[in-house]
Amino acid sequence: MATVSIRNVKKAFGSTEVLHGVSVEIDDGEFVILVGPSGCGKSTLLRMIAGLENISAGDIAIGGRVVNNVPPKQRDIAMVFQNYALYPHMTVRDNMAFSL
Repeated sequence: MATVSIRNVKKAFGSTEVLHGVSVEIDDGEFVILVGPSGCGKSTLLRMIAGLENISAGDIAIGGRVVNNVPPKQRDIAMVFQNYALYPHMTVRDNMAFSL
């Protein structure tokens, strides 16, 4: 694993800003869970870390390397989607363990 640094990250869809300067440091080996109501930006933030969504401002660094413009496959990071139906033949446990 590596340290993930999120520095003043913002996301806007058109003129609507949905993330307003998020900053967090996730240390190597740390286990982090994002919680909040539907529509608060959890999935958007995870998608930006994984490289599936462009950021509007700020920096995301993995292992000290800024990855703002690095393609998802070169980030060496995984995420578990909320909808288990991606792998309907697997149990919930197997779906969660798949990305680990």
